Amino acid sequence: MGTATTTITTMADGGMADAGLLQVLWIASPALPVGGFSYSEGLEAAVEAGIVSCEDSAARWLVDQLHLGLSRSDLAVVAQAIPAWRKDDVERIRALNRWVLTTRETHEFRLQTEQMGRSLAEWARALGELGQGLTQRLNRAQLAQPTYPVACACALASSPAGVREALLGFAFGWAENLVQAAIKSIPLGQSAGQRILARLAREIPAAVDHALSLDDDRRQAFTPMLAILSARHETQYSRLFRS
Repeated sequence: MGTATTTITTMADGGMADAGLLQVLWIASPALPVGGFSYSEGLEAAVEAGIVSCEDSAARWLVDQLHLGLSRSDLAVVAQAIPAWRKDDVERIRALNRWVLTTRETHEFRLQTEQMGRSLAEWARALGELGQGLTQRLNRAQLAQPTYPVACACALASSPAGVREALLGFAFGWAENLVQAAIKSIPLGQSAGQRILARLAREIPAAVDHALSLDDDRRQAFTPMLAILSARHETQYSRLFRS
């Protein structure tokens, strides 16, 4: 991890565009130890219910989730939180964090955003001096329960990347995690997973642009079927993913 940070710092000295891209890739990577891989976000329950059963139905389900859920909620929060972190607008950051906590539609979804936000803060602390800036910003905000979109936006805000590029990385990291969930829970082969990921990649720019267009009055978290499935997943008898 230290080597990766050294590379990013060096590239920042010589090329802002390269540094921004590398930092976005690093923070959005499923390899970041925040636990995103352990959640299916309702997908495993959709498989159990027979709603998702093959490559095509999985792709359609995830594309819908991208546009109807992520784009209108967490992506929009990240889009607004990055400039707030860069301006050190603590009140705005706290308001966005409260919105995420109060709009999680199930206990499972709330636990996920709290756990991943907490794990990102712990990751920054584990980096020592390398993560000191991120740790200090999170501490100054005094978020009792830092949510993942807000904490991730804090990490992305330290990058020289533009907000749109940061959102593209955030959305692609989400897509990679959910495709792996589909591969394990349906199950599917790796080639099928790559085809689903390709379909999601084609949809991500439009989802990001929609998220960037939303203000506070139009940002929303309303996915009733997903909420029902998440609630069912909390008590599902046999499951691979965390609840």
